[in-house]
Amino acid sequence: MPNLHDLAFAFPATSHIRPLRDTAAERGGAVDLGELPEWDLSDLYAAPAAPELAADLDRVEAECRDFAARFEGRIASLGAEEVADAIAAFEAIDLTLGRVMSYAGLRYYQNTTDPARAKFMGDTQTRVTAITTPLVFFTLELNRLEETHVEALMAESARLARYRPWLDRLRAFRPHQLSDELEKFLHDQSVVGASAWNRLFDETMAGLSFEVEGEDEPLGLEGTLNLLSDKDRARREAGGKALAGVLADNIRLFALITNTLTKEKEIEDRWRKMPAPDHSRHLANHVEPEVVDALREAVWKSFPRTSHRYYAMKAKWLGLEQLEYWDRNAPLPESDDRVVPWPDAREIVLDAYAGFSPKMAELAEPFFERGWIDAGVKPGKAPGAFAHPTVVDVHPYVMLNYLGKTRDVMTLAHELGHGVHQRLAAGQGELLSRTPLTLAETASVFGEMLTFRKLLAAESDPARRKMLLAGKVEDMLNTVIRQIAFYEFERRVHAARREGELTAEDLAAHWLAVQSESLGPSINLADGYETFWAYIPHFIHSPFYVYAYAFGDGLVNALYAVYEQGVPGFQDKYFEMLAAGGAKHHKELLAPFGLDASDPAFWQKGLGLIGRFIDELEAMG
Repeated sequence: MPNLHDLAFAFPATSHIRPLRDTAAERGGAVDLGELPEWDLSDLYAAPAAPELAADLDRVEAECRDFAARFEGRIASLGAEEVADAIAAFEAIDLTLGRVMSYAGLRYYQNTTDPARAKFMGDTQTRVTAITTPLVFFTLELNRLEETHVEALMAESARLARYRPWLDRLRAFRPHQLSDELEKFLHDQSVVGASAWNRLFDETMAGLSFEVEGEDEPLGLEGTLNLLSDKDRARREAGGKALAGVLADNIRLFALITNTLTKEKEIEDRWRKMPAPDHSRHLANHVEPEVVDALREAVWKSFPRTSHRYYAMKAKWLGLEQLEYWDRNAPLPESDDRVVPWPDAREIVLDAYAGFSPKMAELAEPFFERGWIDAGVKPGKAPGAFAHPTVVDVHPYVMLNYLGKTRDVMTLAHELGHGVHQRLAAGQGELLSRTPLTLAETASVFGEMLTFRKLLAAESDPARRKMLLAGKVEDMLNTVIRQIAFYEFERRVHAARREGELTAEDLAAHWLAVQSESLGPSINLADGYETFWAYIPHFIHSPFYVYAYAFGDGLVNALYAVYEQGVPGFQDKYFEMLAAGGAKHHKELLAPFGLDASDPAFWQKGLGLIGRFIDELEAMG
């Protein structure tokens, strides 16, 4: 069943898996990126001990008790306006708790190794779970209403009809609903279930230390991953081997976490009579399984003309017969070590956004001015990047680990796209603002594309153009090919786990099989690479999330083609689509652009763009 709110504050909710880079401090360099912004979380609460936070929790605890006293056991007998009143009250509670957990979660991800922050998040999560136990009945009773009764209520009240998209997504889980008692049990035990294993994974990853040959100091996970894109091949190899070694030393723990979470999901899926391990994700994404299957099949068939072809070409550029796994993200020989200071990155992205529409730049500007971005790499900070929407009466926050590379600029454009989307969707209210994951990647990938096109158009140097184009192709391969390979890995692992516990060797075998198929014969997956599944956070936090990246990239490629055709009013239609949040199905949102994701040919458009970029690189030699 859908959660009352994203109460566990899942870190990967809008993050994007990319090759990460190390800090100048970790490498002993002295790169001046300018003053990097940090979050000002005071728009949520001033401090963990702020009286406002304590007051909000006390107030909402009473509201939850009052809500249950007023409505429990009565939903079927309520009139349309009374049901609308109940949903509005539920939404108000949800908003307060979303603010509380956003604050606890954002503080935690600023420094996951700080015991005080971890304790605060854990204690807050526990209290919020207890506070919301009286609310569990509400969605269960709504789902027990007969369809004819729901339709009759909708016809009576415009206020209630406005919540139809939320009710439709809720009632999609109706066939999988358990008894009230079991649903309450699952709610109460959640703090010692998946969320606890998620926290163990996060804190273990944040605490790993890598002794890399040739490095003066031990590196963290992020710094070690960044070596895989170093220009010096010896440093890439050293980073790859150090990463493989430490993951191997901890592989039994990561295998245990994976086995436990996968089995927990299998048990719940079995009780809920889910037809497949990924079915609950499709329901939550409000997307038909056949649409995802069409995407997966189209991407899988594209491997020879996309990833296989590109990596064969890259091996030749690097003067190698075959790439090793630590060469996959190597920079091209023509690449320079140009660093983009933070003020320049800001200007690049805002100019690209303004070139599309001044409104888009205006929506992004406050992130830089008001403490809505945390950009620097700091000890204990979560790796990667994300945009968290918080709640509709505050604003989103963006987390980066900015190191001045061109790809870091693209990450900024990506996460700001999420932020713009979240700001526009906030007008729908707390329940309807939540965009399904498949559509949540639209604005982020579109923002990246705008920024890439601007950089490419401004670059006259052939070597730099080749570097930019190759970088974009690699990002698209990471977003489409790699994420669908991740999705397939999860499908195989969850299917195999139903037959029994998986050893680390079993997990490695599934990983290597999928990676070999997707990357092709030009990359040698040498000893050590079999452990690399272990550091992907999405497998732990959000099972089957990853296909949303490929969905979003394919959708944006098709959408951008419509934009380039100069369709009148495209910008207005685009902003209307983002402002809809979760209030419309993907078919409704794409119809004004003449697009339909359920059409099997739709996915070929996006994959065709990757192919054309590779064609252009081949022509460059």
